[in-house]
Amino acid sequence: MNRLAISILVTATVVAACGGGEEGQAAMPDMGADEHAQHTSEEHAAQSSEATQQAESPMEGMTAEEHAMHMGGGGGATDSTGAEIRNPVHLTPEQRNSLGIVYTTVGRTTLRRSIRTVGNIDAAEQNIAEVTPKIDGFVEELYVATTGESVIAGQPLLRIYSPQLVAAQEELLTARRLIARVDSTSGEPWENANAMLDAARRRLAYWDITADQIDEIESTGNVTKTMTLVAPRSGVVLEKMVVDGQRIRAGSLLYRIADLTEVWIEGELFEQDLQHVHVGSMAHMTVSAYPGSHVMGRVSFVYPTVDPATRTNKVRVSVRNRDLRLKPGMFATIHFDAVVGEDVIAVPAEAVLATGERNLVFVRQSDGMLYDREVTLGARAGDAVHVLDGLAEGEVIVASANFLVDAESRLASAGAMAGMDMGEQPGNQPPAMEHQHD
Repeated sequence: MNRLAISILVTATVVAACGGGEEGQAAMPDMGADEHAQHTSEEHAAQSSEATQQAESPMEGMTAEEHAMHMGGGGGATDSTGAEIRNPVHLTPEQRNSLGIVYTTVGRTTLRRSIRTVGNIDAAEQNIAEVTPKIDGFVEELYVATTGESVIAGQPLLRIYSPQLVAAQEELLTARRLIARVDSTSGEPWENANAMLDAARRRLAYWDITADQIDEIESTGNVTKTMTLVAPRSGVVLEKMVVDGQRIRAGSLLYRIADLTEVWIEGELFEQDLQHVHVGSMAHMTVSAYPGSHVMGRVSFVYPTVDPATRTNKVRVSVRNRDLRLKPGMFATIHFDAVVGEDVIAVPAEAVLATGERNLVFVRQSDGMLYDREVTLGARAGDAVHVLDGLAEGEVIVASANFLVDAESRLASAGAMAGMDMGEQPGNQPPAMEHQHD
């Protein structure tokens, strides 16, 4: 009786664990306790076998190689730093030819590169002058009446009438007449008269009246209604802000004149290029207006700040422009021929495999095996790159198609890892559930 009760209790428990309810009872009608225990054990074994087959079989849409990498932990073994380990690869001559593998010997060379940027041509700031009156007045006549005219230093620009100028001329002539009446041996009166004359001359000079005009006033003894303002330097009139008859005030801009025999070309360089360009560096420029023509210049200034929006730094190139062919406002292409490194170890850029975390090259040993090696890179110059650390002169490396070698290396590593996992799988499986019956 007790044995029957225990059997019924075990049966009910197993049915509930396996899904129980009406469906479980419908699946096993009139099944004894021993038969039910055997059925349950077989069912668990089948489920375990099915899970193993699903893990071993390739997933839908996955190639055999991808499945091997999947079984090997997704990307093969890793070292203590978490970097993926690549197995050495040996290629036969037939494999090398079919994959297009090319070898090169590591050597030393001088790396040069051309840095190219675009700049604007502008007038040199130190060669720009502005004409501004220091007194109020009225324009009586314009001698330079249009923008773009060429002028020379001392050339008359305009005549102005100003009551202040007329009064200053009267003071000058009064001081001149006073000194003529004072005896040069009188001591202090003579000194005072000379002081008044010098003060009257300085006042007119401070108002940009030339020494020649002052001498003419003293020699003729006549006050003129108007005085002439002259060009402070030779150049081209970039701006003209005055017309005939205009009332002008002290400090107002009348002309902006620039000497264009020297111009500036300002371009922008990326941060990584700044190390190769400095004050005194030579540059050659081309402009679309003169195809095939090159203009030489030197870097005269490197701006001390970087534009945070574009991450670029301005540089200024000074260029001689005696024939005035270069016009402010033109665009110019600037070329800097920079020496990246002298007598340095360099390899083809194609020989370097960038993984995102490391830069690798594949080195061929004497036995023909290809081993991956991490390298530290410097600046790039065209199709070559400077290797700071990781390679020695004379070593032979893969120069092209290294991604195919990398694929072979990764597959070999993943395959080895997958075989290891497959061999350990039975020991890693959880034991099948056992049912004990009294």
